[in-house]
Amino acid sequence: MHRLTGLLLSLVILCGSTCAPALAEDKTIVVFAAASMKNALDDVDAGFTAKTGVKVQASYAASSTLAKQIEQGAPADIFVSADTDWMDYVVARKDINVPTRVNLLGNSIVLIAPKDSTIGNVTIGPGFDLAKLAGDGKIATGDVNAVPVGKYAKAALEKLGAWQAAAPKFAMAESVRAALTLVARGEAVLGIVYSTDAKVEPGVKIVGTFPADTHPPIIYPVAATTTAKPEANDYLSYLKSQAAKTVLEKYGFDYLIHPTS
Repeated sequence: MHRLTGLLLSLVILCGSTCAPALAEDKTIVVFAAASMKNALDDVDAGFTAKTGVKVQASYAASSTLAKQIEQGAPADIFVSADTDWMDYVVARKDINVPTRVNLLGNSIVLIAPKDSTIGNVTIGPGFDLAKLAGDGKIATGDVNAVPVGKYAKAALEKLGAWQAAAPKFAMAESVRAALTLVARGEAVLGIVYSTDAKVEPGVKIVGTFPADTHPPIIYPVAATTTAKPEANDYLSYLKSQAAKTVLEKYGFDYLIHPTS
């Protein structure tokens, strides 16, 4: 009897050291989010974890990259895209729990230069000559064929009649944050990024803002995947809260919904 009790006690102690971490691990969700979300979402995630005890493992990259990873079976619970096209892409492949989708945020695109650049403020409108402004230098943005910020940039420049002349000067980056870094390091004389990115990088300055009517609306949809853990619903609810709204607006995002809590 004593031996049986001792055995049971040993099993309890063993489970305490091995089972608890497994349970804790179950309280982690994986969020795939557009690179431009990093600073703001890191703060939102910290607030969510403090409130719920659920940890967030965030993976930031271009929305195009993340969408294709989800398509290939990457274990994401939440997808935050920087445009509706890439959310539509994963929806079409049956990887998104469609009823959970919401257009959460808006943004704007701006022209940036290194902080010590001699380029001053410019008015971006009809007749804007980006190629002339760049001179012999490079212009950085995301890949205009895939990365949302690049797609928005190309659309705006085409609308303004400035794309054809400027196109050869473009340095296509894998994400908006990579483009931001090229400008901050002085490896590109100009860049087109989101206004929220420019605000968190002290090495650059905003020299112009693209009018909203020159490109499709910049919308960040968010949704749970079809394989999401139950805690993903709590995360989506938190994104719709006043606490998340306050953080996201602090970083310059437009909050497109009314907070539900």
